[in-house]
Amino acid sequence: MNLSLKDKNALISGSTQGIGLAIAKELALLGANCILLARNETSLQQAISLLDTSQGQQHEYAIADFSDNKQVKAAIDKIVAAKTINILINNTGGPAPGLITEATTENFTSAFQQHIVNYQLLVQAALPKMKESGYGRIINIVSTSVKIPIANLGVSNTIRAATAGWAKTVSLEVAKFGVTVNNILPGYTKTQRLDSMLANNAAKQNIQREELAIKMKAQIPAQRFGEVEEIAAVAAFLASPAASYVNGTSIAVDGGSTGAF
Repeated sequence: MNLSLKDKNALISGSTQGIGLAIAKELALLGANCILLARNETSLQQAISLLDTSQGQQHEYAIADFSDNKQVKAAIDKIVAAKTINILINNTGGPAPGLITEATTENFTSAFQQHIVNYQLLVQAALPKMKESGYGRIINIVSTSVKIPIANLGVSNTIRAATAGWAKTVSLEVAKFGVTVNNILPGYTKTQRLDSMLANNAAKQNIQREELAIKMKAQIPAQRFGEVEEIAAVAAFLASPAASYVNGTSIAVDGGSTGAF
């Protein structure tokens, strides 16, 4: 099975921590040259230092705040002017928790701009050279809420579903060029976002954080939270030549917890 990414260029957004950084590490191990995209330069520099270079990989970073579409467009335009992006990892932090009936129109607008609009900008910029090279992998880190909505994540559920619809549509248009588009749907995974969710929900329920964590794990068939490396492993496969016929899918990586086919 060919998993080598040697001489491939991968752009990974949200890549200074959590799932994004884990994916960058895994792609680098397979030989990819990684370009990290995030808003904090100090964190980007630290993340770059963690990536494997044993195969002569050359890693770099670009700065953009995903709350500003103009910054994202400027960053990606500069990147694609200099090189071909073979692998694009769309990874953006989810909207704040809350009931959908209490969400403002601004909450929806902001989330749409941060996710769908930015992903569209990145894909439109990277796609021409993907087509020319005959190799492209677009991988979106979404959520299991694409399958079943998660309570108290009203805006997130809405935007995640929109992302899945957008991705499926793109996948149909680009497949003939050797470009695939797939979504990874992480379940509860050990990240800062999960820590924040546990703290927030535990406070609302007036229980200890660890007590809530135990209850949540009990609802997962694997009886544990996921590791970021487990999400990264699936992303690495989808980015590889071995996954050339996997297209337009949404793959849950959740320990079996999503109650849908």
